[in-house]
Order: sequence, then structure tokens, then C-alpha cells
Amino acid sequence: MPYDSVFKPDLFANQTIIVTGGGSGIGRCTAHELAHLGAHTVLIGRKLEKLQAVAAELEEDGFKCDYFSCDIRDEDSVKDVIKTIVERRGAIHGLVNNAGGQFPSPLNSINKKGWDAVVATNLTGGFLFAREAFNQSMSKTGGSIVNIVADMWGGMPGMGHSGAARAGMVNFTQTAAVEWGCAGVRVNAVAPGWIASSGMDSYPPHIKSWLQSLPDAVPIKRMGLEAEVSSAICFLLSDAAAFISGTTVRIDGAASQGTRVWPLPKAKNVTTYNGFHRAETPNVLKEKKSEQE
Repeated sequence: MPYDSVFKPDLFANQTIIVTGGGSGIGRCTAHELAHLGAHTVLIGRKLEKLQAVAAELEEDGFKCDYFSCDIRDEDSVKDVIKTIVERRGAIHGLVNNAGGQFPSPLNSINKKGWDAVVATNLTGGFLFAREAFNQSMSKTGGSIVNIVADMWGGMPGMGHSGAARAGMVNFTQTAAVEWGCAGVRVNAVAPGWIASSGMDSYPPHIKSWLQSLPDAVPIKRMGLEAEVSSAICFLLSDAAAFISGTTVRIDGAASQGTRVWPLPKAKNVTTYNGFHRAETPNVLKEKKSEQE
């Protein structure tokens, strides 16, 4: 069964689109949808085996892609990878800056090494990929960049390093949209809220109960799905968003709105969209469902 996208199959025909962090989670899902819509996807990640696994999935579904192991925080590596992509493909039409990562910790327990690592991964790496995509290709041909940030409005207690980096990426998005607009380059961001993806299983055991409680803090009383993020990314990459630049779309079921004093009653008439034919429920959520049954 193919990816069931809401967009037309040839939306990105003859386009080359890079997806960083393409070996798992939202990046993996987005790579599948882009390929289904005609794009030649280029997967970027640190772990080659994860990229190879997604490339094998795409090939099984009838699509070809390129993939490169790259530390997005290393300037020379980013320059070299972008150069290789341009040499192979001629131009870069889209970039999805999805790679990221963090660890839970209160601010007073984060040392400089940990702070620097998270900021480098969630801010500097995205800047480097965007800058090189612009300098080596998009400045001549135009293009679209979508940066993946996070729900950090009102602070990000427990992950202040990530919140600071994501806020920086939102501001970078706004600045790049202004500076690069004259070259026909649009720069936007999406801010996923609590999304049921494989990354949830990477957190330590003591976080499990908190993760399982997240749907109760969302007005529509559920977590988001990877495909619901991917569809927003595809829209922003497409010509349908030709007059949208410098904005951040929140994909969080309104969890970032309102205040704690407003009660969240039981939800009804809730709908979901999941076109990803290879979607997998995180183990931590499977456990909760099993307990409820």
C-alpha cells in the first residue's frame, strides 16, 4: 500500500529535496511522502545504517534516493555534502531542516558541554545546511526551506537548552526569509507539538509516565502523528505556499494556546490524518494502550 498523501502525485516532480534527520521519525515519514509526490529525496543523518534502512523502504516502494552520513554541526562536512548533491543533481529545490536532538534536564543541571551540543544540533546545524543550500544552489535557482522547530512558546521547562535553540531557529527563519527573498527563496518553519514518533522511545524510563500523560494536556485530547507534520512541510515546500515566507506553523492541537487555569474537558468529534503506510506506534504508547485494555 503506497503513501496516502492528500497532495497530487507529481507535486514535486523533477525536484531534489534534502531531508536532514531522514533516518527516523518525522524525517523518515517526510522522505516517504516527498518521494511519493515525485521528488528525488536526499537523506542526511549521522547513522548510516538508519539511512540505508529508509532508502531500502523507498526502493521497495519504487523510489530512488541518495543518502549521506554527515554531522550537521561540522561546517566542512556540510559544505562537502551540499557540493556533492549539487554536482549530482544540478540544483537543490527544497531543504527540510529536520535533524535535531536533546535530553531532558532542568537548567541548573545542564553543563556547558551539554548546552553547546544541543544548541549546535538544533540551531547551528540547521543554519549551516540552509546557508550552504542557499550559497551553492538556491541563490541562483530559488527554492524553499522548511525548518523544524518545537513548541517552545511560554518557555520549555525541562529542556531549556532545546527551547533556546528552537527559538533561535524561529528568528533565523524570519531573518533568512527577508535576506533571501530577493533570490526567490522562501524560508518557513513548522513547530510540532507532542508527536507520536520513534524518538519518544529514546528517552530514559523515568520519563515514560510523563510521555504517556501528554494527550491529556492537549485540547483535542490526542497526540499528533508524523504524517500530520509531513503534510504541513509538503504544503510549505509547494507552490501553493508561494506567498508564505518567514512564518512558523504550529502543529500541536492547540496545546501551546490558552493557560493552565482553563479546564480541558473530554474531547469529541476528533479526527486524525495518517497517510504514512509505514507508520509505527512508539513502544511507550503501545504500553499505555495495553494497560488500558
